Amino acid sequence: MSYDLLALCRLEGVSWHFLAREAQRPGDLERLLEGFALETGPEAERTLEVIRRADLAEHREAVARLLERTSAEGIRLTTVLDPDYPANLRLVYNLPPFLFYRGELRPDDAYSVAVVGPRQPSPEGLARARRLACLLAAHGVTVLSGLARGIDTAAHEGCLAAGGRTIAVLGSGIRRIYPPENAGLAERIAAGGAVVSQFWPDTGPASSTFPRRNVVMSGMGQGTVVVEVSETSGARMQARLAIEHGKQVFLLANLVTDRPWARRYLDRPGVTAVSEVDDIIRSLRSPAQVEQQAQQRLQLSLDLV
Repeated sequence: MSYDLLALCRLEGVSWHFLAREAQRPGDLERLLEGFALETGPEAERTLEVIRRADLAEHREAVARLLERTSAEGIRLTTVLDPDYPANLRLVYNLPPFLFYRGELRPDDAYSVAVVGPRQPSPEGLARARRLACLLAAHGVTVLSGLARGIDTAAHEGCLAAGGRTIAVLGSGIRRIYPPENAGLAERIAAGGAVVSQFWPDTGPASSTFPRRNVVMSGMGQGTVVVEVSETSGARMQARLAIEHGKQVFLLANLVTDRPWARRYLDRPGVTAVSEVDDIIRSLRSPAQVEQQAQQRLQLSLDLV
């Protein structure tokens, strides 16, 4: 089943998000392989037309070779067809059809938040990120971040120092750790958490991959904590994505004081200013509640088609 889904993803011109949404519905991978689907619209029509014209045999063979190599390297795979696919990620409309990963994905990772900020933060921002990650870890929260320089690195390291569980969401393939100086950190994360990528394993970092990484990082958590921002930071983008996903956005109190855009964000649903970690913890749902919500969302999508 996973081979067929990945084979479909190899076709040029298909929408991965459409494939991910449609494949989750009972029996819909078989329908997709025949060039039919329950979802309608331009995205569905374009993808189904590509599938109808395609010969999947060579793509299945390529997938088989790829998975043989990645398995030998200790790289694992989960897809929307598998029970270990992250429950929070199932709740977003632009979810990826698969994740390659090192380490382990657990059901209790649904009790998670992303911690984000710029690659060139202030010393105060770095200290806040480390402290926040330590406190979240102490409450059993899985800390998500993007393995980037700056705030991401501080969040991962703070969580590890506290003996907590952290997941790095890559903006590159699982074989192409970026930035390269964080390769050792990635190994430490995988030893007790996970390093995940939505891309083909040899995909290099590019300007187009990091926004897609932010989509997954937002989707995998119940919310996003913005520690600090810069003019070019992806943290503001992730805050916007989290709002679009119906997730929570937590803005540190000092950020609200210093940044007009942060004060404007407080008028949006799900956005709150936080001054202590308990402000975040009180807003989180249990993994069981997240799983129930994911099942309800799937049933609703079936009822509407």
